[in-house]
Amino acid sequence: QVQLVESGGGLVQPGGSLRLSCAASGMFFSSHAMGWYRQAPGKERELVARITSGGTTNYADSVKGRFTISRDNAKNTAYLQMNSLKPEDTAIYYCNADRPTPWGRNEYWGQGTQVTVSS
Repeated sequence: QVQLVESGGGLVQPGGSLRLSCAASGMFFSSHAMGWYRQAPGKERELVARITSGGTTNYADSVKGRFTISRDNAKNTAYLQMNSLKPEDTAIYYCNADRPTPWGRNEYWGQGTQVTVSS
């Protein structure tokens, strides 16, 4: 079965850094786009960053210049490097994988990892 397992979340001071990891199994990793989403209490889930199978990236305006998404296909792992963290970055961060197919889109989600930015 497909599994996405996030790790690397935690408590960090404003201005600090964290790197999230998403380890994928049970799928053809390199054929999937990988994304990071986040959801703060009382807010809608939002796209933070996404990287296609070809390496094209896009970011939410709120994180541009601070966050970097990357992937290591040999390790079946996607990463989100988060620098200059702000309290408003506090949320549960979810890993996503998706791939369009002739029979519909395959999409998978991890269980989430908590990121808290606070002094």
